[in-house]
Amino acid sequence: MSWLIITEKDNTARRIASILFRDVKTLNKGRVSYYHSPSNDAYVVGLKGHIVELDFPKELNDWSKTPLEKLLQVELVKKTKERTISSILKEIAKKAERVTVATDYDREGELIGVEALEIVKSVNPNVKVDRVRYSSVTEKEIRAAFSKPVKVDFNLANAALARQKIDLIWGATLTRLISIHSGRMGKDFLSVGRVQTPTLRLIVDREIEIQNFKPEKYYEIFAEFEGFVAKHPKKYSSKEEADKVFGKIGETAEVKEFTRRSVEESRPIPFNTTEFLREASKFVSPHKAMNIAETLYMNGYISYPRTDNTVYPSTINLVEIVSALSAVFPREAEMVLSQERIVPSRGRRETRDHPPIYPTGIARRGELSKEEWTIYELVVRRFLATLAPKAVWDVRRAVLESNGVKFNASGRKLVDAGWRAIYIYSKAEEVELPILRRGDVLKIIKKRLEEKETKPPGRYSASSLIKMMEKLNLGTKSTRHEIIQKLISRRYIHGNPFRPSEMAFSVINVLKESAETITLPDMTAKLESEMDLIAEGKRREPEVVDESRKMLLQILRAIDYGKLSKDLREGVKKDKVVGKCPECGGELVVRKSKAKKRFIGCSNYPECTFTLPLPQNGTLYVTSKTCKEHGIKEVKIRTKKGYWNLGCPYCNYLKWKDNS
Repeated sequence: MSWLIITEKDNTARRIASILFRDVKTLNKGRVSYYHSPSNDAYVVGLKGHIVELDFPKELNDWSKTPLEKLLQVELVKKTKERTISSILKEIAKKAERVTVATDYDREGELIGVEALEIVKSVNPNVKVDRVRYSSVTEKEIRAAFSKPVKVDFNLANAALARQKIDLIWGATLTRLISIHSGRMGKDFLSVGRVQTPTLRLIVDREIEIQNFKPEKYYEIFAEFEGFVAKHPKKYSSKEEADKVFGKIGETAEVKEFTRRSVEESRPIPFNTTEFLREASKFVSPHKAMNIAETLYMNGYISYPRTDNTVYPSTINLVEIVSALSAVFPREAEMVLSQERIVPSRGRRETRDHPPIYPTGIARRGELSKEEWTIYELVVRRFLATLAPKAVWDVRRAVLESNGVKFNASGRKLVDAGWRAIYIYSKAEEVELPILRRGDVLKIIKKRLEEKETKPPGRYSASSLIKMMEKLNLGTKSTRHEIIQKLISRRYIHGNPFRPSEMAFSVINVLKESAETITLPDMTAKLESEMDLIAEGKRREPEVVDESRKMLLQILRAIDYGKLSKDLREGVKKDKVVGKCPECGGELVVRKSKAKKRFIGCSNYPECTFTLPLPQNGTLYVTSKTCKEHGIKEVKIRTKKGYWNLGCPYCNYLKWKDNS
């Protein structure tokens, strides 16, 4: 009788097979490979993530003919999307005595394993089933995991199933709602989602805040001395008041206070998924960072990259890992090992499922792609920094006074770089302030009264958006990067920091008026909490899904559909308008020719034939920034290489014409 081991992906299956068995043969069925150990009669089959998917019954596929409420009433159906893998599982399962689920240990991985189990049990209902859990695909951990198998956690799988059902129901219903009433069907449909839409609102609201921001003037006073600059502690909104204080300043200032102390700077905390993605977004998009991290994990270089934990468990041999890393990072490893006692930093969140992200294998630069090495090095340096000595600063502060006008000065110098010498991504900014003595009288070389303006809040970067999503409980550690990527691919946002497209403004503004609940994080956060309760065995999956259907039904019944259609169609039209025609005053609109070539044309065609060319490749974004000369909105193009700012299409065309 055979032993069937099920993993989440093929490369994990290949690696686990090579760790557990000496005699491994690769078998093939169609384009799918799986692995067999004849001496152990064991088979290792890698899935392709979810090999089963949920969908609505076929009779509901016609968007325009299906009432939206019908989507909330029907039972979802399961479809096998990887038939070859399903066939392999059934073939082996018929003769299997034992099945071991070895998918990733999280909600999604548990559900993926349970989906495969259902296929197995359809042909062998009484087969013995167990589960192995691991956080790295290393020989030591894989062997340890298989030596202590546990039971499948059906509550965890049901929590993922609830999310899958709720996201499908909400996403399909809301997307059809918006697409039908906007007239944007087919490939140009407008995507709306339970997590996606509140996230998009964050970006749109921030942009509105920036656009509506009215800067206010204020005044600051500075005094320059030999080797440093001091600042008056108060900001003045009145120029007259600032002038009055400024006029009091004499030619010298007396040192009233001077302090100097040594300050230790704490080390960064271990990487959980959120902190990892925030730091990795300095180099690549969060979506790409996670894909690279998963590849490194499956190849045994780093631990599982989906984790909330920020505390290393006592079971990890930190000294052993650092010693191994000395082969590639000798100087950094020596800094850690030279300490009398290694005590790691720790964050506030401690969980038992997976450790923080840390290096589990030794890689050399030539063995990885450029981007893989960047992410691997980031993980290694963060890990070593959490174990390194604290950084030490010489911090100095001074209070000076000139004719009753006070000035503050501060300086800091890095005395011992400590962890900063390892974690090179955090710049240490030193500020000069010489050693002073109380009672010293210093000459003021120059005094300055500076007029400044208050600044609007900053746009969300990938890093700050992920942090805000975590704070509002929007999505999970495993899905936040995917939500951001979806907003980019749907042309709702562009750039980094993110700017919303005109289409994003239209969709969010209409929804805020007609169905604001969809755009707020409250309901999404409530559903996330309910799914946590399912994982803990305190709620049942069908109950939570039914409650979510009722929530959505209430939203649908409260909508003024006439107003929604009118506002959406106006918004979609506005999204295509880039400005006024310079020849007839009509609207310039993004269009497609019969040959599917995009261009900008006048709305008064055929009476007016004014056109402007557009690049044919890449995703087009009409921005909210307007050309001062032509009154035409600037355009951005997103390609695989990144963003290309085309600017004003008319300026661009005239420049090309002059050079041709």
